[in-house]
Amino acid sequence: MTVSRTVISGPQGRPLGLLALLGLAEGGADASPSWIARDFIQVANLWPLMLLAKLCIATLEGAQLLAPGHPAALALLALMLLADGLLMIAPRTSVFQRQRPHNQHWLILPAVFLSGLSFSCWLGYASQPSGPFTVPNMAITVLAICVFGNRRLLSTGYFFGAVLIAVTQHASFGQTGLLISCLGVMMITTLRQAKADRERAVERHKLDSQAQRSDRLLQEYEQSGRGWFWETDRQGCLVYISQTLAETLNVPGDRLVGLPITEIIRPGDRQQGDGERTLGFHLSARTGFSDIAVRAAMARDERWWSISGQPVFTEYGQFHGFRGSGTDLTEMRRSQAEVARLAQYDSLTGLANRVQMLSSLEQAVAGTRGQPGDCALMMLDLDRFKSVNDTMGHPAGDALLRQVSQRLQRVIGDKGLVGRQGGDEFKVILPGRHDQAVLGQLAQTIIASLAQPYSIEGNAVVIGVSIGISACPQDGVTSDALIRNADLALYAAKGDGRGVHRFYSPEMHADAEDRRALEEDLRHALAADGLHLVYQPVVSSITERITGYEALLRWQHPQRGPISPAIFIPIAEDTGLIAQIGEWVLRTACRDAAQWEHSIRVAVNVSPIQFANPALPSTVMSALAAAQLDPERLELEITENVFLNDDADTDAMFTRLKAIGVRLALDDFGTGYSSLGYLKKAPFDKIKIDQSFVRGAAIKGSRNSAIIKAIVSLAEALGMDTTAEGAETQDELELIRQLGCSHIQGYVYGRPMLMADVMDRQRTVGTLAHAEGFQSSRPERKSMLRTIAVHHDGHVYTGRVRNISATGALIEGLWNVPAGTLFAIELSENQFVNVTARWSRDDRMGVEFAGAVDISKLRAAPKALAS
Repeated sequence: MTVSRTVISGPQGRPLGLLALLGLAEGGADASPSWIARDFIQVANLWPLMLLAKLCIATLEGAQLLAPGHPAALALLALMLLADGLLMIAPRTSVFQRQRPHNQHWLILPAVFLSGLSFSCWLGYASQPSGPFTVPNMAITVLAICVFGNRRLLSTGYFFGAVLIAVTQHASFGQTGLLISCLGVMMITTLRQAKADRERAVERHKLDSQAQRSDRLLQEYEQSGRGWFWETDRQGCLVYISQTLAETLNVPGDRLVGLPITEIIRPGDRQQGDGERTLGFHLSARTGFSDIAVRAAMARDERWWSISGQPVFTEYGQFHGFRGSGTDLTEMRRSQAEVARLAQYDSLTGLANRVQMLSSLEQAVAGTRGQPGDCALMMLDLDRFKSVNDTMGHPAGDALLRQVSQRLQRVIGDKGLVGRQGGDEFKVILPGRHDQAVLGQLAQTIIASLAQPYSIEGNAVVIGVSIGISACPQDGVTSDALIRNADLALYAAKGDGRGVHRFYSPEMHADAEDRRALEEDLRHALAADGLHLVYQPVVSSITERITGYEALLRWQHPQRGPISPAIFIPIAEDTGLIAQIGEWVLRTACRDAAQWEHSIRVAVNVSPIQFANPALPSTVMSALAAAQLDPERLELEITENVFLNDDADTDAMFTRLKAIGVRLALDDFGTGYSSLGYLKKAPFDKIKIDQSFVRGAAIKGSRNSAIIKAIVSLAEALGMDTTAEGAETQDELELIRQLGCSHIQGYVYGRPMLMADVMDRQRTVGTLAHAEGFQSSRPERKSMLRTIAVHHDGHVYTGRVRNISATGALIEGLWNVPAGTLFAIELSENQFVNVTARWSRDDRMGVEFAGAVDISKLRAAPKALAS
């Protein structure tokens, strides 16, 4: 078995030499130097007693302290007093204390040796009969060894000085050997003890360093504010609390000491985790605990802590108290609360988000006692928001959404919950039963409020909103059913022209499926070249020659037949296909126009979505270049909707388009959002008067002619051409010419035709146009099959109305009635109208009313005459 030995090392791991172990040489910095020098002052304090003992023993031995006949004894006495004085005074001086420990040892060791040697010699001279090797001398030596204590090197030095004279002068061989053996044993003991002292000092130094390091780390941890420490006694009262915690509570630390730890913690709250109750249980049970969340009771604002602790027991198993640590959870709790808030609220608008709205809707429809609850759901979708987002950027779109949410909250107030579904979609949940009329009025209020202009980055922005409404329980008893049905109603509202509200009805399922199928078919038609263009002539009112054609998009569905643009264009806009379709129309129209006579222009409609696309000028130039068409022959028709976002981007787009050289026409002027403000700065070449003003303008009493005249005068003042759309009859044509319109477009000069027909017409008649159509306009007619009573000359006949207008009707059932016959007809119960027969053929005749009839207010037919 190998015995391991501890090797005492100095700096850089070198083994210590003999002098270093004895404290007579530099021993390194592994331990504090006090392990060598700390006893020197204690020796100095005790040495006066040692000197007194020397004098007393010498007196008891009969030594002549001041014998005049012995000057050597006096010299030895003086030397002894000098050595003892050095031992008593030197360790107290600052000069000595500033010396290195091994240097102090070298200074003290000679004084100790001289003290022992001088006392031994003096005692030998002063008491001749006994000699130096006496019991008193050995007693003083033993006493010196006791005074030196564990400084055995000093004891050895004193012993060596005390016996040196005796060994050299008076001792026998046996005594000398004994003394040398004692001295050797002391040296060996001193050396071994020096090693043991060094090991203990190094170990003690390590422990002290670790303790100091731990104290510093704990202090830094406390001062950083990341945590704190506490300790209680057996009764649970605080005996220590970190100063950082006291500062957080704004309470002096000495006031906290002595308080039960439970007094700085609020009572438990089940909703908050019952932290105080759990802590009280562990304190009572004297068991350890970890990371218990508690709320501070003495803090001014709300603060949360996480506390851990362990019971402290003495070495005999007696409970001494608790000791533990804590950290501040306040910021983490606030972060968790913010995360929870963000999980329930929209970060942009502050409204309830999709998750909270779904939860609230589920609670609203849950009801009580198994019965569904009463509530209403509104689904809102902003109209033209995408255009704002695309043209002005996402920051402007976000600002617009925030303003929309504020208006919604003002309108709804405490009547319900407003939330953002995502993007430009919003929801409103209205708890309780609501009459449909009340819901409709609220929806109209929302539409009117959101339609008011917004100020975004200094620009006026106008958008709209479409609303779909479903109610529980009549439209569904689950949240999914209500959302689906409100979505269908919203779909119907957008399909009906937007800016309106619609209530859910079961027929909407079929409509939504039909619209979805149309969307898929439209995508296929676009990919398979299933769309085509037709061209309607635009004729000069002065020369009656064709100056251009308007390109109109058509879709011949393989199963459904022709699909109206009023149906599939909104679908294209909603699905994002309008950009692709618009570019195809532009390129196709330019390619076809390049084959016409050079004096004929082509007009192409541009949707607001296309106009908002910054790439539109590049697309126009590409189409013109590919068709090799003069830019002057291309006319872009733009509706007033582009001015809803009247900003710098709109002006820049007009400037870029005019720089290409194309003509710009304002389409459908007078409908929707007309404003004279944009006419003064938008570089339009033409104003197109909407057909709603043209049709019926020639009818007596119509105000449309005055509106047309005003528009023509405005255009002439601004140097713009005018085109009257929708002219169908000869009298409308004549009126338009009289009012000064420069161009006419309508069925009176021809219906839209295919490209091949346009080429055939140019080859046969050139650009000459010939007016065709009815001579005069007729009021709007309404088809019906209604049984009526015809009163004539005291007789009552039965007839049937086939169609009716405000001025006349087509009646069946009476044969060969002479023209000019006067009689009365009963359109509904107690509603008589005097009429005159204008023509008759077999059992049909046309009658003219003596006065205008409001056909929208016709009451139900008399029951007696119903058939």
